[in-house]
This record gives sequence, structure tokens and C-alpha cells, in this order.
Amino acid sequence: MAAGSAPRINSLALLILPSALLFALFFILPIGLMAVMSVLTGNPVVMPNVAFTTKHYARMGNDSYYLEVIWTTIRIGLWTTLAALLIGYPLAHWMARIKSRTGHALLLMAVLAPMLTGIVVRTFAWMTLLSDKGVINQILTSLGLITRPPQLMYNETGIIIGLVHIYVPFMVLTLTGVIGRIDERLEQAAENLGASPWRAFIEVTLPLSLPGILAGSLLVFALAISAYVTPILLGGFQIMTLPILIYQQISANFNVGFAAALGMVLLVISLSLVIAYNHVLGLVSGQRELR
Repeated sequence: MAAGSAPRINSLALLILPSALLFALFFILPIGLMAVMSVLTGNPVVMPNVAFTTKHYARMGNDSYYLEVIWTTIRIGLWTTLAALLIGYPLAHWMARIKSRTGHALLLMAVLAPMLTGIVVRTFAWMTLLSDKGVINQILTSLGLITRPPQLMYNETGIIIGLVHIYVPFMVLTLTGVIGRIDERLEQAAENLGASPWRAFIEVTLPLSLPGILAGSLLVFALAISAYVTPILLGGFQIMTLPILIYQQISANFNVGFAAALGMVLLVISLSLVIAYNHVLGLVSGQRELR
């Protein structure tokens, strides 16, 4: 048994080795270098006397501006996630429950169509719609609904609108797979026992789709807080987020250490969400097993 299992283990190791090397080269190594640079006084490649320091993290903690940038980034991510969930869940439920293959294909094409266009192109399209003299304000003005065009760009509202449009497909695709695996007979059984369709959804479908809600929300939030192109184009440097600040520190100030510290903060936020997601999912799974 042991002699026979050894070749299988070696074969499995050989299959995993290329993926492990790629993972170490393109994920662990860059993050490790970023973590090291965040606690150094300078770049050891060009500076001979480099020492360990925590001044980059102390700078963030002692300056309210950087704390506000972090909170702005988190706030934009939360609003984007909430809006994507409210828009994506009904669409995902419709896709998962539709009987027509043609209808399902059309809905899937409608969801995937925006992803076939580059983020820059889609963001410029929203700039055309949301600008002071854009399509939306021109239509509202011509209809007499407004006298002074509201500012829809260069604020958090414009950024959130653009990010929601970009990341809703990720929410829909994540939820569709989870809702599609929920047996419809459970809803039918609840309705046969006297529950209304809405109550059957609230007490049966919604709790069972919670893993998909958590996974889709985690994915959208992580993508939203790390977005760069859309916030910088729709925010116009009026709204500062962590990715924009990191870019400024590298391109304008060439402060690699502080930029690495900001990047580590962004990574810690994402990892904290992953840990919280696994914890909540474990609690939900445990409760479901108890039932």
C-alpha cells in the first residue's frame, strides 16, 4: 500500500509544482517584497544604508488625511457592494429560475455584454452621461425637471455608479450558480403549507442563498476598493482613494516605502474580509447542519 501510494503522491506533486511555482513567483514574492519595503527606510537596491522602521505606518496613523482616504475607500466599496447586490440579486434569481433556454441565454448575454468592453471605454461612456452637460442633465433640463444641473461627476456618487455598472456581472454570476442549486421544491413545499411566495422566498430561498450573497459581496467589495481607472476618471482627483494615493506616491513622490505600506493596508482590509467571510460561512453551515 505504502509503496504503491508513493508514485501517486509523486505524480500529484509534479502536477501541482508548476502552479505552486507560478503562485509563489507572481503572488507570494511580490507581496513579500511589498511587505519588506513597507518597513524599510529606503530602497535597498539604490541606498546602501537601509534600516527597519515603522514610520510609514505611523505616518498613516498620525495623519487624519490618510485615515479619511482609507475610510473613503471602504465607504465607496460598501456602497458599491450594496447597490450591486440590490441590482444583481433579482436578476440572478430570474436567471436561475427561468425555464426558457433562449431567455436564459439572452439574460446571460445581457449580463456578460458589458464585460466585453474595456473598463476605460465604459468609464468614458459614463463621463458622457454624467457630466454637467451630459446626456442625463440635458434630458432633465429639456423636460423642465431641473433648472440647474446637479453634479453627478467628480464625487462619490459618480464613482459608485461607474463601479456598480462594472461589477454587477460578478455579483450576478456568483449568485446565479448558488440560487440555481437550490431545489425549487423547497419553495413549493413552503407555499403548499400556506406561505405566500414572498414569505417562502424570505424564509427558504434567501437563507439558502446566503453563501452566494457573501461570496459575491466579498468579490465586488475587493474589486471596488482596488479600482483605479474608474475612481480617477469619474472622481477627477476630487475623491481620493487608496489606489489613487498609491499611484501618486510612486509616480509623483517616488516614495516606494509609503506606497508599499498603503498597499499592505489595502491587502489587510481584503484579507480581513476573507477571514470574516469564512467565519460567517462556517456559522451558517453549522446552523444548517443543526437544522
